[in-house]
Amino acid sequence: MYDIFIAPFVDYVFMRRALFACLAIALSCGPIGVLLVLRRMSLLGDALSHAILPGIAVGYLVTGLWLPGLSLGGIVAGLLVAAVSGAVTRRTILHEDASFTGFYLIALALGVLILSVKGGNMNLTHFLFGSVLAVDKETMTYIIGVTSLSLLTLAVIYRPLVYECFDPTFVRLLGGKAGRYHAIFMILVVLNLVGACQALGTLMALGIMMLPAITARLISTQVWSTALRAMIIAASCSYFGLILSFQCNWPSGPTIILLCGVVYLTVLSYKTLQQKTVVG
Repeated sequence: MYDIFIAPFVDYVFMRRALFACLAIALSCGPIGVLLVLRRMSLLGDALSHAILPGIAVGYLVTGLWLPGLSLGGIVAGLLVAAVSGAVTRRTILHEDASFTGFYLIALALGVLILSVKGGNMNLTHFLFGSVLAVDKETMTYIIGVTSLSLLTLAVIYRPLVYECFDPTFVRLLGGKAGRYHAIFMILVVLNLVGACQALGTLMALGIMMLPAITARLISTQVWSTALRAMIIAASCSYFGLILSFQCNWPSGPTIILLCGVVYLTVLSYKTLQQKTVVG
């Protein structure tokens, strides 16, 4: 039992770093994912997770694999897509999901093209699927910093964000403050996606944010308990995903997200059967 569940983290530094990084990501992505679900913005998170790729690609061309350059590029690209999509929604007949879909597809194609043509020997899969076992001290510092900033900020603006989920009319009466809270929340989403992207890649980053949140929503009714359960699910899947990938020699990021998916499908099946039993 020790050799399977504990020894890898005791014997290997890269496994400890990967675990700490995933746990930090789980702490901040859990509540942010829950708020995205409650605000019916799940697809927006998907769009932003792909939209950061061209920024990371440009950052790589300019600074190489220097983390601040990659992160800054991803943050700028994500916020730019969010701002432009919001402007298009306000000034045209397109709904928010349509405008985000259009811009994220353009951004994804642009990022893949830049990396394919100008990326040299850089493997595109590194950006798309990440390499959580390659997390270094610099990446750890960034992820922990984003987690700390996210939790502190959410603690301050928690009430307005929750009010907007259930009573948007009341929040609109606040005037300019409502837009300010929304903008802050969008910045937190982008920061966390960029942080998760450093470990899990652009295609897997959203999984650690949304799958635990969706699962927790099925079994919780209060916002705080939903966020807590999302954190626990994300952290547990990260731990067991790393163990499974180490023992079976599987890629860590997809294994973690697949475990999140298995938990979601299990809970979904249970709730469906439970509902049928009650109806019957």
